[in-house]
Amino acid sequence: MHFTEANFENAIIELFREQLGYDYVYGPEVARDYTEPIYMEQLRAAVQELNPSLSAAAIEEAITKIRTYEGGSLVQKNEQFTDYLQNGVAVNYFDGREQRSELVRLVDYDTPLRNYFTVANQWTVEERSVKRADIVVFVNGLPLVVVELKSPSRENTDVSEAYAQLRNYMQEIPSLFIYNAFCVMSDHAITKAGTITAGEDRFMAWKTVDGSMEDRSCAGFDVLFRGMFDKVRLVELIRNFLCFSKDGKQSAKILGAYHQFYAVRKAVLSTVEAARTDGKGGVFWHTQGSGKSFSMVFFSKLLQQAMSSPTIVVLTDRNDLDGQLYRQFARCEDFLRQKPVQAKSRAHLKELLAGREANGIFFTTMQKFEESDEPLSERRNIVVMADEAHRSQYGLEEKVKMVTMPDGTTRAKIIVGAARLVRNALPNATYIGFTGTPIALKDRSTREVFGDYIDVYDMTQSVEDGATRPVYYESRVINLKLDEATLRRIDDEYDAMAAEAEAYVIEKSKRELGRIDSILGADETIGSLCEDIVKHYEENRQYEQTGKAMIVAYSRPIAIKIYRRLLEMRPAWSGKLAVVMTSGNGDPEDWRPIIGNDARKKELEKAFKDDGGALKIVIVVDMWLTGFDVPSLATMYVYKPMAGHNLMQAIARVNRVFGDKQGGLVVDYVGIASALRKAMSDYTLRDRKNYGDPDVSKTAYPEFQKRLEVCRDLLHGFDYTAFFGKSDLERAKAISGGVDFLQAPEREEPKKLFVKEALLLRQALSLCQSLLNYEQRLEAAYFEAVRTLLTRIEGKGKMSLREINARINELLKQSIKSDGVINLFSDVEEEFSLFDPKFLEEISRMRERNFAVELLRKLIAEQVRIYQRTNTVRAEKFSEILSRAMSNYLKGLLTNEEVIQELLKIAHEIAHGKESDKALDLNDEELAFYDALTKPEAVRDFYTNEQLVAITRELTDALRRNKTIDWNLKESARAGMRRIVKRLLRKYDYPPEGQEDALSTIMKQCDMWSENS
Repeated sequence: MHFTEANFENAIIELFREQLGYDYVYGPEVARDYTEPIYMEQLRAAVQELNPSLSAAAIEEAITKIRTYEGGSLVQKNEQFTDYLQNGVAVNYFDGREQRSELVRLVDYDTPLRNYFTVANQWTVEERSVKRADIVVFVNGLPLVVVELKSPSRENTDVSEAYAQLRNYMQEIPSLFIYNAFCVMSDHAITKAGTITAGEDRFMAWKTVDGSMEDRSCAGFDVLFRGMFDKVRLVELIRNFLCFSKDGKQSAKILGAYHQFYAVRKAVLSTVEAARTDGKGGVFWHTQGSGKSFSMVFFSKLLQQAMSSPTIVVLTDRNDLDGQLYRQFARCEDFLRQKPVQAKSRAHLKELLAGREANGIFFTTMQKFEESDEPLSERRNIVVMADEAHRSQYGLEEKVKMVTMPDGTTRAKIIVGAARLVRNALPNATYIGFTGTPIALKDRSTREVFGDYIDVYDMTQSVEDGATRPVYYESRVINLKLDEATLRRIDDEYDAMAAEAEAYVIEKSKRELGRIDSILGADETIGSLCEDIVKHYEENRQYEQTGKAMIVAYSRPIAIKIYRRLLEMRPAWSGKLAVVMTSGNGDPEDWRPIIGNDARKKELEKAFKDDGGALKIVIVVDMWLTGFDVPSLATMYVYKPMAGHNLMQAIARVNRVFGDKQGGLVVDYVGIASALRKAMSDYTLRDRKNYGDPDVSKTAYPEFQKRLEVCRDLLHGFDYTAFFGKSDLERAKAISGGVDFLQAPEREEPKKLFVKEALLLRQALSLCQSLLNYEQRLEAAYFEAVRTLLTRIEGKGKMSLREINARINELLKQSIKSDGVINLFSDVEEEFSLFDPKFLEEISRMRERNFAVELLRKLIAEQVRIYQRTNTVRAEKFSEILSRAMSNYLKGLLTNEEVIQELLKIAHEIAHGKESDKALDLNDEELAFYDALTKPEAVRDFYTNEQLVAITRELTDALRRNKTIDWNLKESARAGMRRIVKRLLRKYDYPPEGQEDALSTIMKQCDMWSENS
């Protein structure tokens, strides 16, 4: 017996009732207006209880506002409702004597268990069409969560179908999603939550019930429900971990992930304790790309409640980072309930701090503290949030800096550590550090300022959770043909960077660095670099995701040189390539059109973030290397020595999640490998084990070789060497021949394994393609073409001959630069169609007989699926015939020739039925009931065809008039429908021996009618 979707639904309901203590209602049994998605009876009771001092007029005004939205998109309406949900509904009403203003609360956040928590299944909403959500979770009658489930035991449905269903609901019954906090999708194996603006790849698992680590690697379906829907936890999630990030006209709704929820709460507790004691709030280390900026936003919101409106100072060490982080907070200002402000100067910051005793979120840079050592404020309720809290300039101790004077003499100057200056300026503040990279073991000053780690979310966990993707490394230093002396000088720079805490070392090395600039900027070297980048990009990376790539140049002059050289080589790249870097007053005049002003940089940022836009490659020096997100960016070309956290932050630009992106690729031209290994030494033990050496030649390439060998073995016995020739026709035959070979009945298991292994081969190929020779790429392209065709033919959804050919041709163009046109079905000229006699004739002549069997099976199965939504008699009939024929074929009782004839017979019968239907002049609905009435063959002996058509029309009309929403889920309504059918059968003297069967079939058809209308 299968564990069906209904079984799974009941299991979830049981979990809510038995383990979480929710009330339960069965949707169809709730007497309500189906055009109203809210559970009105409960909403009214809850709002009155939560606001006992308010009049009925105030309550009614609030409920009217919740239910009424003037214009705007679904996201805009949801944003308005979220504000009501989190902050209450402001109402103005006349109490009989005067006009009054009040705030009506929808949820009790202070005493969460005072709220009503209800779970319902089969909750129907009627809008553009009638849809029934699997499970809806209500808080105080508000439908805050929609859960969509898919059967764990059906092969052709999975969690992606659940996501597609949720998107469909948003189109068909958008009013339900006005009130949505978040959605959950599950097929038992995978259970994830996300908001109405999230793509499928941004729905995330919740991997721990109570913040412990035990469920992190592979959480069961119940972990999310017990973790997120604990009553107290759900209320806190809604209040403090659900926000809109608004960028111009676009809004993204953000739901805190499990690692953010638990870590932010720990950080707040730590900060509150530190404010009472030593001022060291701790360090919050969550790996780059896992949502650190949003964690800082959530922290600021929760801290306002925990510390009674503290003033928050957000500290960074660079102007561009200050701007990026400020803009993120500004996009969330409605959630924060206050407007963040950037301090323009030290004096401005002092003014901002002096002008209030509480609240305020102010952004500033380290440099503003170097202007003076006088206190800016001595208040205790100030919390300093330092971004990337472990950089060298956060030191507490004084250092000596050797300075060359204008007269050539050298003097020692005492430099006070920037962290000391900040401490002096805000002596009574509490300090908390946020970082995407770990604190170095030898870094004592960071711990002295901030304390120890509050929470660690490492690279391994982030990749496991799907919050980020791994980063891989490919060395191409050798392609620049640099001599030993040059390579040694570059190594010297790494040594200087390794000692970057010693200011005098940096000062001493400046002249040496100038020489490196001249070496790396030499025309011949730049020429070699650009030739290799063009070759590598065009042959391996331009089709990877959206083709976005970043080139990191050593210096601004070198960035300009690279830009000009690339345009010389590829003039057509003028709209595809841009330089993003700071400008200076002394810049040459001819740089200005290339760099542009601040407005131009904002335009470039917008263009590079546009996945479908023309701008594909940017050249940067320092800008965009931290805090800049383009999820589809998959390739970084490094022509700048970097080390430590600067290196790790830079390469994290390519670790963001996007579609089926397997990881980011960092292509190295300056020998960063040892710096990368050294930087990893401060990461967690499992990070060092999993990502300590990300070289593609040692990771992806061996994986590619292994999968290639497996795919060869699985096709052993089939000669596909024709694919290696020049003829597109022979290549097409090799692809369809390979598919035919794998579709033999005795190769069912090898075929499944091939599909899995060929996918893993493609994933490895996407990272190590440049290491492969032409023959390896060609063979991998062949296996991917066979996999693609197999999955298209056997997979879900409608098949299109044109789409299959286009997909294969695009694949070959990308992988082996083939410009030929392959027609995989040279025998088939038209689109696939069971109702085209010419097509059926051509299928019968196909040389690949196993392939022909699968094509016919797929097309008939598609038609059966259509009947399963519209016509129960035909669905059962053709499903049974198809199953019998395929079963006999797979058991070896039918040859492929015999089964083709059986399938063609079914196809002809389906096509003939379509032709016969036209003569009856009945619509699809009526035809289904006609088939139900005439299922017993003997019935045709009792009536003429005209009589049967008349009975059908009367029956369909009577049932249609009595069909109400959810009638099939209410026993009384079902009984009423049965009475209508029985009356009509008796009226027309339907043969008594066939009445029970006819009644049963007609009721089945009515159920199908309701489920799919």
